Amino acid sequence: MLSGQLADGFTTIFVGELIDRFGHFKLWHAGGSILVAISFSSVFGSCLPCKLTGTNSSTLETVGYSIFASIFNVGWAVTQVAHMSMVNCMTSNPTSRVALVSCRNAFTMVANLSLYGIALLIFTLMHSVSVLVQYRWIAYTAISIGCCFVVAFLIGTKEPGLNQPSQDKSLSRISWAHWFKKVLYYQVALVYMCTRLVTNVSQAFLAFYVINDLGMHQSSKALGTCYYLCMQLGSICHVTGD
Repeated sequence: MLSGQLADGFTTIFVGELIDRFGHFKLWHAGGSILVAISFSSVFGSCLPCKLTGTNSSTLETVGYSIFASIFNVGWAVTQVAHMSMVNCMTSNPTSRVALVSCRNAFTMVANLSLYGIALLIFTLMHSVSVLVQYRWIAYTAISIGCCFVVAFLIGTKEPGLNQPSQDKSLSRISWAHWFKKVLYYQVALVYMCTRLVTNVSQAFLAFYVINDLGMHQSSKALGTCYYLCMQLGSICHVTGD
């Protein structure tokens, strides 16, 4: 997880700058999606370096999985940055931008819930096989469905222009270093980092905690779905209340 997060952090900075300079959002999105598909299937597959060397060293396994986790996060960062950057280039209307981002977040929630549904279906239909095989099928199914949506997105979406004409001619381009002088930048970064940290760690380790440590039944994996739903409902209620 640490290697992946480090790769994600560095990639987000450099890819954002490159996309801002050269554009080609769909090309970046396609490249990132390919990296995600290959690395994600490798993470849930067997240790590739172990197969190549013919050894089962725990150190080699850690290195191998760390490499694929890093590649996955690189591809994920490229895909996310390219996709989010398209919003500002597709329209200059603030209301339209908010609507596009809202739709993006809504379908992100749908995708996450769909993954829980796929997991429930596979756990139910393949209860006689090992847990490792079940998770591999979940990964392969998610990759296959995701690739279909990526192809539909690339075919059905027009490549936006890199720059949209500004309505206010007095506005000038702001350097990326400008934000490091703003206190608000660090406040938002701190809140976002803490939120993502709590969300990712809790979702990643909740199933292991209730099954391995508390000794609960395998069906307790559904607690992850309940946790995610409650989190989303809380966010919606908070926004609605504001």
